[in-house]
Amino acid sequence: MKLYSGPLSMFGAKAEIAAHEKGLDFELIMVPFAMKTLYQPKHPEVLRINPKRQVPVLIDGDLEIFDSTQIFEYLETIRPEPALWPAEPKARARARLLEHKSDEVYFPPIIRLMGLQATPDDPAAVEARAAALAYYDGLEKGMAGKEWLAGGFSYADIAFYMAQIFGDRMGAPMTDSHPRLQAWRDRMSARPAVARVAGAMGRYLLSQGRKVPAFLEKIAKSAAG
Repeated sequence: MKLYSGPLSMFGAKAEIAAHEKGLDFELIMVPFAMKTLYQPKHPEVLRINPKRQVPVLIDGDLEIFDSTQIFEYLETIRPEPALWPAEPKARARARLLEHKSDEVYFPPIIRLMGLQATPDDPAAVEARAAALAYYDGLEKGMAGKEWLAGGFSYADIAFYMAQIFGDRMGAPMTDSHPRLQAWRDRMSARPAVARVAGAMGRYLLSQGRKVPAFLEKIAKSAAG
């Protein structure tokens, strides 16, 4: 099994964490990346397999797939234990929705912020930060009495953990109004698979002279030691 990812790929990191959580034996291939040119030129295997020209890409024998959510589903099928989706149908549907919302509801405003770092007072930036805060508020309320986002630990937790790293880096961090979410983040950071992958990303950013959130810097330095 081969997993193609990148040093700053949120979606690749999702797939990598899931594979580690499942205890799978795989080869991690980090495609070339530079801060100025990003992923150009694209890796030939990524270009061949994914029409979207993006990581992650998973190769398992004669199977070639892409998209972090599709990889989640495949890993769950070939390695049912430990389960990373709830067994009960409605609980599973809710967890899948949370995973989807991390990518498609929470993350788009964060992407907008990536292009507005020099103009934080731009109305578009203000709107994007407000959208992120509203998303945190909703999750904070839903975390009442729960340890993980969807009840038991799941892909939903993996997806949002990686997304919120980018949210924090782009100027839309959780606040003191989100103590449950911050406690959840601490629990996530303590998981060996999460610390391994997030720590590597944090170390890469630090090596490039980039500022990282305090919680990520802590993981990066502790994982390195």
